[in-house]
Formats: sequence, C-alpha cells, structure tokens
Amino acid sequence: MSTRGATTIKTITRAQLSEAVYQEVGLSHSESAHLLESVLSHISETLTKEETVKISSFGSFSVRHKGQRIGRNPKTGEDVPILPRKVIVFRPSQVLKNRINHMKSHFTE
Repeated sequence: MSTRGATTIKTITRAQLSEAVYQEVGLSHSESAHLLESVLSHISETLTKEETVKISSFGSFSVRHKGQRIGRNPKTGEDVPILPRKVIVFRPSQVLKNRINHMKSHFTE
C-alpha cells in the first residue's frame, strides 16, 4: 500500500482476484485460480503478438513502439541515448472513467 498526498492507494493482488472469482462464480479455489491464470495468460500472449486486447466497459491494452531519444543523466547532466522499446498502454473505457469518478469501488475495505 502506498500513499500519494492525502490519498491511500490500495492494491489488489492475484490471490484476491482469484478469491473474488471464487466468491462470485462459485468455482472451487483451484478452478478460480486456474481461470484467472488462463485469462491473464491469454492477455499476455495477445500483447506479445502486438495485438490489442479490448474488454468491453473496461478498456483496452495495446503495445506502443517508442523510438530512440536522448535523455539526461540526472546526476551528471550528461546526454544519454534511450534505446527504442515497446511499452504496454492501457486506455480505460468511458464507462470505467465514469465509474471511477462517480462511484466508490466495491473493492475498498
């Protein structure tokens, strides 16, 4: 758990997600864990192929290519090349944005 300003940020873990599936769907603990692992694996594999993952009313995950650029070493001030790389980007849906801004999450304790 970390804090930013006066707001406490809570983190949900893989085990907590699996427990939520167990509680909501009624699968066994092992089946719930396997289902979660399968979903996460499919998302990972899709992103590895540089394809987009769209989850309705939630958002989309995609891979973006970042080109080489010049950065600066904060200690020495020396210019340092930052090599090209791929980054994963998440874009929340408007439904999720509205939910975050107008409703309290059911995950809060």
